[in-house]
Amino acid sequence: MKLLAKFNLVLILVFGVGMFLISHYAYVFLMKNAENQVLQQAQLMAASASVIKDYTVQQVSPVLEKTPQHNSEFLAQTIPFSAVNVTFKLLRSSYPDYVLREAALNPSNLDDRATEWEVDLINYFRDHPSETQHMGQRVTPTGTMLYIASPVSAEQGCLQCHSQPSLAPKAMIRHYGSEHGFGWKANEIVGAQIVSVPMSVSIALADKGFHDLLIGLGSIFVLTIVLIDLAMYLIVIQPLRRVSKNADIISKGELDLPPLQVNGKDEIAEVTASFNRMHTSLSKAFEMLNDTQA
Repeated sequence: MKLLAKFNLVLILVFGVGMFLISHYAYVFLMKNAENQVLQQAQLMAASASVIKDYTVQQVSPVLEKTPQHNSEFLAQTIPFSAVNVTFKLLRSSYPDYVLREAALNPSNLDDRATEWEVDLINYFRDHPSETQHMGQRVTPTGTMLYIASPVSAEQGCLQCHSQPSLAPKAMIRHYGSEHGFGWKANEIVGAQIVSVPMSVSIALADKGFHDLLIGLGSIFVLTIVLIDLAMYLIVIQPLRRVSKNADIISKGELDLPPLQVNGKDEIAEVTASFNRMHTSLSKAFEMLNDTQA
């Protein structure tokens, strides 16, 4: 096998291992970064829901409760739970894959009733009362979703409307009926706030970045191999071939050759200079031998 071919095999092995390690850790980093971006989006939505609740309690409810309409008609706008769900329903008209729901096992508004997988989350918090947050991923028809869930407990103020139908506002009974939304107990986990954010966009960006990285690394690898091969040929292979060619000619008895040109002071130059000295010594030895025979 030629020297250049051996050298290329070593380079391919070294670069191959390097590319594998770089690509592996880069992929892990990019995917982790994508997950962190999605997590930040979900946390921002959860924080927005908390602000909506506080605004409803502090600014909206006190004003609406003083209106004459409040005494005769149930105003869902006074309920923080409802305010959050309605606000994020409107958000879904522009961003259909971004979902925030405050789902309950037994809500007054059946639109807020927990779905099957939401029921599982609520039961998880009931079984683990010390847990304040649960994060995970689930596969949907639109792609992988990252979700963050937090438990919703029945506070003392909730019991006025949700403990017994007889204690609930009549306007609320007329609006929702008395068959559901009752039987809540103080500090009982009755639901969960669930934020779902799609991972498809972030993962697609991470995949694109990873593919671009591989293309870049591959291009650098090929260019490096070409440049190293060129340098190897000019600096090592070509001078050694000249030495080898002259050595082959001299071995056949042709001593009348000009000395090889010595360029630089590196190891190849030293080999060339040594060969020239050997050539000179060999030529003198043959001259002395010829003179002795004569």
